[in-house]
Amino acid sequence: MVNPNILVVEDEEAILELISLNLYQNNMNPIRAINAVAADGILKNSLPDLILLDWMMPEVSGLDYLKKLRANTNTKNLPVIMLTAKDQELNKLEGLDNGADDYITKPFSPRELISRIKTVLRRKAPDLIQNRIKLKNIEINPEKHEIISNGKLIKLGPTEYKLLYLFMANNEKVLSRELIIDKIWKNESNIDDRTVDVHIKRLRAALKEVKLDKIIETIRGSGYKLIEN
Repeated sequence: MVNPNILVVEDEEAILELISLNLYQNNMNPIRAINAVAADGILKNSLPDLILLDWMMPEVSGLDYLKKLRANTNTKNLPVIMLTAKDQELNKLEGLDNGADDYITKPFSPRELISRIKTVLRRKAPDLIQNRIKLKNIEINPEKHEIISNGKLIKLGPTEYKLLYLFMANNEKVLSRELIIDKIWKNESNIDDRTVDVHIKRLRAALKEVKLDKIIETIRGSGYKLIEN
């Protein structure tokens, strides 16, 4: 539904930038951290959807940092993929035994990296993996970031796009305002029910141009749901 935020903790700047570029080219938002201290500073403000964690880092190793993440209530469930030149089976097992969700040995191809990330996210946070969705009168294509209805392109703002994808991915399900806030705005503060209502109104206004504003139904006391015409 939303481009996932990936925290990359890697002490080699060239590798950090290369990984970040590949993430960006595959509709993921890279967040860079050159070491564990920098990563801590980032995690205090917001949580990513997944962490790519280098094993061989100075001062605090990736393995020690992984243990710290798993011991912290706020980060214990964050998906973590270890990146390392270590290729011995015991090293892999040590990482997995301490809570890593996957393990990639350097050097690795960009295609493998993206595939591993998507695999972990499908398991841990399936709503973050964007797939093309087509209902009766509307189709959303995440790869092109396009929404088409009867051959006509629908123009939406970024938040309204995320909202429509959320509704289409949960067709006929009632979504509470609390759930919508969690899925769309995640850790942002100062977001309330009124914010949701304002963006729903904007979404309906955009859909009205193709006579689809009625597909978003208000469920009194519960929230909203998408209904097919």
